[in-house]
Amino acid sequence: MDSDVLAGKVAVVTGAGRGLGRAMALGLVRHGAKVTATATRQPEEVERVAAEAKAVAGADALLPLVADVTNETDCQRVIDETIKAFGGVHVLVNNAGRGMREISETFATVPTKFWEADSDTWRLIIDINVNGPFLMSKAVIPHMMERGWGRILQISMDHNTMRRGGFSPYGPSKAALECEVVVWSQELEGSGITVNSLRPGGLTQSGMVSDTLPEEVRKHILDPEILVTPLVWLSTEASDGVTGRRFSAKDWDTSLEPSEAARRIQQLAGWTESLHGQKNT
Repeated sequence: MDSDVLAGKVAVVTGAGRGLGRAMALGLVRHGAKVTATATRQPEEVERVAAEAKAVAGADALLPLVADVTNETDCQRVIDETIKAFGGVHVLVNNAGRGMREISETFATVPTKFWEADSDTWRLIIDINVNGPFLMSKAVIPHMMERGWGRILQISMDHNTMRRGGFSPYGPSKAALECEVVVWSQELEGSGITVNSLRPGGLTQSGMVSDTLPEEVRKHILDPEILVTPLVWLSTEASDGVTGRRFSAKDWDTSLEPSEAARRIQQLAGWTESLHGQKNT
């Protein structure tokens, strides 16, 4: 895809201080978009991402903001400040999340049963992973509806991992996230706004990766950059009408024309048969 394919587009990427969020924010900038990048805990992280974006596309390419996606006022402020800075919002990437490291640093080798999880930590993960995307989407939808065009991307995970024992509440939270895709895409039908889920397609380098993972597993970890190509296509007019779908970045064939690559791998969101008659994974 052309380096300026997203020229004129404005995106908000939550949880963009590192890992997947950083890669997606910088990838959108490289393809011509203006981006607001948010983080909750480490303001210096999004400041570094802003500096990286400046080196690629100039000082006004990326707006770093500190915001908590579980705080409705913060969510509205992110949208308002983005519109003030860039004139609008076309794409929302709901990436901010917390994983199983919040429950236990050894979750990869010593699974925690759901009844052993700290209740406050359980609530925190559900609040960020499920309610955060709702609050961010709620804040941006009126603006997108007014424009008659928009993209909401939920960063998800493989179904097998959602259902894995010892992955509560992270797995169930992503299952709920994918149900949001199914329901919201129906409710937004005909509005020009699409809702889809995008997943790396395997374990990906991020702050959620446990230090206790065996080396045999570590050598197969995916680079967060894998998300950029499908994300960019999903952020363009070429994906008009594609909604309620899930995409695995690992399965994207870069040798194909982007719309054909997307057609071959898109699945219906949720737990249904895929578009090609195979079970979703």
